[in-house]
Amino acid sequence: MSLRHAVLGLLSESPASGYDLMKLFNASLTSVWPATQSQVYGELNKLTTAGLVEVAAQGPRGRKEYAITHDGLTELRHWLTEVAPIGQQRHDALLRVFFLGILTPLEARTYLLTQAEAAARAHETYKQVDESTEWDDEMISVYGQIALEYGLRLSATMEEWARWAADEVTSAKARKASELARARYEAEQTELDGEPAPERPDDA
Repeated sequence: MSLRHAVLGLLSESPASGYDLMKLFNASLTSVWPATQSQVYGELNKLTTAGLVEVAAQGPRGRKEYAITHDGLTELRHWLTEVAPIGQQRHDALLRVFFLGILTPLEARTYLLTQAEAAARAHETYKQVDESTEWDDEMISVYGQIALEYGLRLSATMEEWARWAADEVTSAKARKASELARARYEAEQTELDGEPAPERPDDA
């Protein structure tokens, strides 16, 4: 997804000013594609130059209302139907899990429980958004609620997984794998320089 297509998507429902678009972003898209005011206004200028958006009306104090053009709607439909989603290719928090064995079980467990708590807070935020939003029959509202359900389910699953993983890293199997890695490292260090490897904190 790009900011360009987010703006086109919002304008596909009805014309809006830059201010109106920022309100829509903050109310519906910020959890999946946040944008600043300068980014939105900059994108509107680019879309207008490209002929995908046009100024439909102008008001006092230089207020402009933008509308999607036929070419803009064609571009939006092309992106929706023919451009494969990029998806999330990097996950910093999950990458670290691969290497938690270099920590003590207590440190690894603490890390995972911190992730569980973060997921629980995110879930609570999504719930508050759901309960405080006046959902109606407009496109952004109907499909926005469907998107919000993704956040609710994903955050609940992430919390459940992190709490499960926190127990797993203290298991005998995980401890053994960590001890084997430590022993291999110490042996390699001794072979390389004849000096003992740095002591690791006692497992807890």
